[in-house]
Amino acid sequence: MADYGDSKLNYNKYLKVPELLKLQQCLSQPPSHDELQFIIVHQAYELWFKLMLFEIDSIIVHMNEGNVRAASWLFRRVNEIAKLLVQQIHILETMSPLDFLEFRGKLNPASGFQSVQFRELEFVSNLKDPKIMTHLKSDPESLQKLEKRLNEPTLWDAFLDLLKKNGFAIPEDRNSSELSRELARLHRESQKHYDLFLLAEEMMAYDEHIGLWRHHHVRMVERMIGNKIGTGGSEGVKYLSSTLMKKCFPELWDARTHLE
Repeated sequence: MADYGDSKLNYNKYLKVPELLKLQQCLSQPPSHDELQFIIVHQAYELWFKLMLFEIDSIIVHMNEGNVRAASWLFRRVNEIAKLLVQQIHILETMSPLDFLEFRGKLNPASGFQSVQFRELEFVSNLKDPKIMTHLKSDPESLQKLEKRLNEPTLWDAFLDLLKKNGFAIPEDRNSSELSRELARLHRESQKHYDLFLLAEEMMAYDEHIGLWRHHHVRMVERMIGNKIGTGGSEGVKYLSSTLMKKCFPELWDARTHLE
């Protein structure tokens, strides 16, 4: 019988648990009680962002290969993670504004605005904003990652190319009412293009979950700091509120307008 206690590989080694548990280093002295949970929640976000990016890149490959069902299958995972992102926000709401103020000043000039992986998610999800790059001049490695995403086709590009290969008339202007009207065929002809229809619905769900995350995030921030300036110098709640109407795939939403 195998003696698992002497195995060269065990749970802690495989998952690098000792190394992982050393990465939560509080800046406040003495450590503020709530700083540990603040760090863990945000580190968990970055791990989920990493997995989302990995899966979305895989989805794009499947779309390019015409494997619609594989793309939809992986999108289910992305959407379950996106739901979790919303739920995690409320863990931060278990600290009071004064609890947060105990260590908030130590975070300057760091800011969630600088989360490169979230910016990568935006870029690959059809929300490219070159102005973001100006905030990363002091971080060449992150800047390089975003520049790469800026110059690569997005999830939306891959989806429209897939539709074109399947007989849809995709116009030159890929952000137009003409495109929205053509996308309405996914509903009118859902039985004929059932796999594409299901993929489009997964994309809609993803867009909705990201929008819900933004909404919950801005309310949590307002609950914590009111209208204070963000630690990285941003306008805080004012800036976050300006992002609430963003949609990754607005033409998929507008396609509903053309259904009768």
